[in-house]
Amino acid sequence: MASDKPHMNLAVIGHIDHGKSTTVGRMMFETGAVPAHIIEGYRKEAESKGKATFEFAWVMDNLKEERERGITIDIAHKRFDTAKFYFTVVDCPGHRDFVKNMITGASQADAAVLVVAAPDGVMEQTKEHVFLARTLGITQIIIAINKMDSVKYDEKRFNEVKKDLSDLIKMVGYKPDETLFIPISSLAGANIKVNSPEMAWYKGPALIAALDTFKEPDKPTDKPMRLPIQDVYSISGIGTVPVGRVETGIVKKGMKVSFMPANKVGEIKSIEMHHEEIPQALPGDNVGFNVRGIGKGDIRRGDVMGPAEAPPTVADEFTAQIVVLQHPSALTVGYTPVFHCHTTQTACTFMELKKKLDPRSGQTKEENPTFLKSGDAAIVVIKPTKPMVIENVKELPQLGRFAVRDMGQTIAAGMCIAIQPKQML
Repeated sequence: MASDKPHMNLAVIGHIDHGKSTTVGRMMFETGAVPAHIIEGYRKEAESKGKATFEFAWVMDNLKEERERGITIDIAHKRFDTAKFYFTVVDCPGHRDFVKNMITGASQADAAVLVVAAPDGVMEQTKEHVFLARTLGITQIIIAINKMDSVKYDEKRFNEVKKDLSDLIKMVGYKPDETLFIPISSLAGANIKVNSPEMAWYKGPALIAALDTFKEPDKPTDKPMRLPIQDVYSISGIGTVPVGRVETGIVKKGMKVSFMPANKVGEIKSIEMHHEEIPQALPGDNVGFNVRGIGKGDIRRGDVMGPAEAPPTVADEFTAQIVVLQHPSALTVGYTPVFHCHTTQTACTFMELKKKLDPRSGQTKEENPTFLKSGDAAIVVIKPTKPMVIENVKELPQLGRFAVRDMGQTIAAGMCIAIQPKQML
């Protein structure tokens, strides 16, 4: 069903086992997006598998492997409505192995709910997710302190966790005094839809009402159209159907489009969102579309679609401003980790370390440093090992941010500030 409410993509982030999936399942149940009998079916199935209490999590974790392991792997898209918005939830995995999927999810989000379990408080992954959310351009965040039932709804414990989180989010530039911290129990349903008598000490809004405090994201419709490809399907009777989220501009039926770096051109025959055909798609819309002249093998995840007359930029080299989050030793010229930018994962080489910056003031601390270590901010020159689309963060911020990963962890995050384009024949 088409909606006249503004659309928001919501990422739900946080450490593994802190209750992200259960929180999402509970929100979908409480807003009527998932009927009670389905939850009841999941509850019986969960009990029979020795996974009691997992019924809400299974709303999102509908991959069989996830149910058996009890963790979230893929990014599931689900929709629910509040009084003000309709949300597409991007449920981001918290498990260490799956941070790269979390990056893909977070890079599509307009706002985030960070879920932190009251008994554990801030964990390693909580930190990593907060850093990434900020770097990937998520400016609006709500913090849900979950599993309050496990700490007997204790206000003192809530305040301890809140203080640690305030210190953490301040480090990356969120303002604690402008951020809602909500004590919840997703399993018990406390403070999800209505304020719970168990936590009468909490005077703020319940979680679902709090979501309506988000500001509607700007829709950069005046910029050139960019749509990073997430997947490409082949559907019998229709043909090749790429899927992705419109980042900037407007996608219209009949448009001539170009895919980079695949260097393919086609024409949009139809656009579909939530299983309904639509005449055009705006920034923030997750859509599937059929393109005349494009075969399934022609394009792949990580390619970006733009108008034929203003195709996406393929970088030969680019200059970036980065922050090193963690690196076991030092990062030097010649280092080639994997860059995650929009939907692409491309190995890129550090060609030059131009200058080290003071992370707080942005002033130059050192010209041409020989290495960078954890905590350093710097201007660097990067060369992708194979063609990749990236845009200048000033012009198209949605395609100018990236995370750098290696050895199963996020090493750095940054943004592209200048590009030497590759000539595509």
